[in-house]
Amino acid sequence: MENNIFVALAGAIIMWNLVVFTLYGIDKRKAFKGEWRISEKTLLWSSFLFGGIGALLGGKYFHHKTQKWYFQVVWYLGVVVLMATLYALVVFNHFN
Repeated sequence: MENNIFVALAGAIIMWNLVVFTLYGIDKRKAFKGEWRISEKTLLWSSFLFGGIGALLGGKYFHHKTQKWYFQVVWYLGVVVLMATLYALVVFNHFN
């Protein structure tokens, strides 16, 4: 039972990071076309809240927001938040 929760959580994290990766791609396409963009606040919060890996990969893959230092800081902070949360869950035996 607990293993199923861990698998579901891992799946949710993977899906969220795919969503964040896609957000960066959509925003880059909109920027290229001169259309209404996704707000920087949305991109930053989605990156920080467990989406750092998707944001980091999306930023690098789409060459988007790579020149803005604060995006890079939030990408790495998002990765740290995600890894720290997963570490805490494993260490505190929530999923044996």
